[in-house]
Amino acid sequence: MGFAEFTIENPIKSDRFSPRRWVLSHVGHHKLLIVILFIGAFGNAALAAVIPVYVGRAFDAAAPAVKDMGLIGIYALIIILSQATRSVLQFGRNFSANVLGERVERDAREELYTSLLGKSMAFHARQPVGDTMARATNDVRELNLMMSPGVNLVVGSINFMLMPLVVAPTYHPQLILAPAFYILLYFLAVFRFLKTLAPIADNVRQSFGDLNSRLAEAIDGIETVKGSAQEDQEVGRFIKKATVYQDAVVEQGRVEARYLPLLLLGLTYAIAFAHAMILYQNPEIEFSVGQVIGYVSLMTLFGFPTFISVFAYAAIARGMAGARRILTTINTTTELDQNETGYEQPITGDIVFDGVYAGYTADTNVLHDVSFTITAGQTVAIVGQTGAGKSTLAKLLNRTWDVHTGSITIDGRDVREWNLAALRQQISIIEQDIFLFSRSIADNIAFGNPAATRQQVIEAAAAAQAHDFILGFVDGYDTVIGERGVTLSGGQRQRIALARAFLTQPRILILDDSTSAVDSATEDKIQQAITQAAERQTTILITHRLSQIRWADQVILLRKGRVVATGNHDTLMENYPAYRRIFEQYDS
Repeated sequence: MGFAEFTIENPIKSDRFSPRRWVLSHVGHHKLLIVILFIGAFGNAALAAVIPVYVGRAFDAAAPAVKDMGLIGIYALIIILSQATRSVLQFGRNFSANVLGERVERDAREELYTSLLGKSMAFHARQPVGDTMARATNDVRELNLMMSPGVNLVVGSINFMLMPLVVAPTYHPQLILAPAFYILLYFLAVFRFLKTLAPIADNVRQSFGDLNSRLAEAIDGIETVKGSAQEDQEVGRFIKKATVYQDAVVEQGRVEARYLPLLLLGLTYAIAFAHAMILYQNPEIEFSVGQVIGYVSLMTLFGFPTFISVFAYAAIARGMAGARRILTTINTTTELDQNETGYEQPITGDIVFDGVYAGYTADTNVLHDVSFTITAGQTVAIVGQTGAGKSTLAKLLNRTWDVHTGSITIDGRDVREWNLAALRQQISIIEQDIFLFSRSIADNIAFGNPAATRQQVIEAAAAAQAHDFILGFVDGYDTVIGERGVTLSGGQRQRIALARAFLTQPRILILDDSTSAVDSATEDKIQQAITQAAERQTTILITHRLSQIRWADQVILLRKGRVVATGNHDTLMENYPAYRRIFEQYDS
């Protein structure tokens, strides 16, 4: 059985056994709304049946043999009062259905979002962002539309169908035949319709997800697209995805166009009228003109389920297709266990890699038989050419990825024995590609320590050499930066990320080429701050900069995923030509 990397408690419980049970469990949280919906639907249908019944009676009261205008007036008053009551019930039904739809959408989106935050990096690396966004927005929205108008109209239409079935025999028992004929064939047609539409609706949702993924990828890489003048090619790729989505929607339209109940309604009207006239003309049966009119008019109640059914059931099919995609995402388990009852003491910083094999897929290794030891408080430089596995090695420490074989221990405990949250809260990794949120600078710095005071934020920024440029903004620390920090330079983003790390005071600090975008003078000041911090932490540097490597206590040389040498900088420069070539290549 798989695990959730982090299980985030969601107060809204659901049954995840199947899409149908999952949807019903969300709906079941709102029982009062369901009761109002059904009462409103039944009352609306029952009072709709009042019109044909009392119109028929009014015709009989207006017959030459009776001509009772007072009775006609009473019937008219009954119709007026019934329809006024009906409007109130219909309002309650529609209001409850709309609220139910909004709440189901809200709850499902919250459940999906908390689930996504609990997934491992392996899951997110495989799952296209655009498709995830489509599930979290459009597919969840389809759940709302499935409730209202979908389920709302279906419940209403079923009650409308029941009325002729119940009321028609009160005119004559034989008259149940036409409504029974309609209802039987109607549900057979609906069953066939939904069975045919379900895979097509799934295809529509999937093609929309693919379309969204293409859009998200192009926007995320817009700088590369424009820098390479590849706009036309990207438009062509997008058009292909849009055409696939269009074809799927058109196919859905073809299925909906072949829906049969409209023809069925015409046949039912003909059967009902013919049967009523046969009874009327039979001298042995007492059957009046008003009863003919009332009965045939009663059949018009089938018009509502007929005309709305294709729309309502299509909405349900789309909603269930969305539910299947959402539940697939929620139920996807990850390879990492959060180990809630695991070890969670303060980290000292002793690190041991023992025969580690690891990679980003189960059948591929980036690291091969990696073994080394780092003593608590040491500063260690990891050096190697591009693709040697340096960043992979760093991400194994906080279990962004797990080893395939071998072990990694921190303070003598395998990282898999640690409580995952306790482990990650004490390890900070700063990469070259910094991610900043579209929030204030202060909020970005305090992201890992939301309880930090403004003074602590300022001190961390000063240590990272970010304080001066932050004050240069009009709003200072309250300046809201753009998504991913696009309003800042590369060096500014890196210094804010360093400030974020300094504020959390990690026991293990990993710098993955994190000062590559700053000038030498600023880098020297940052190194001084790192040196001061290194007295209370283990520091791992992934870098090619000679200025950083020289002050490392130990240098580990990686080549094609293997450790080929360890020692200090001077020893490696003297004894390992491959190490010397790295600095000749990067001219550091």
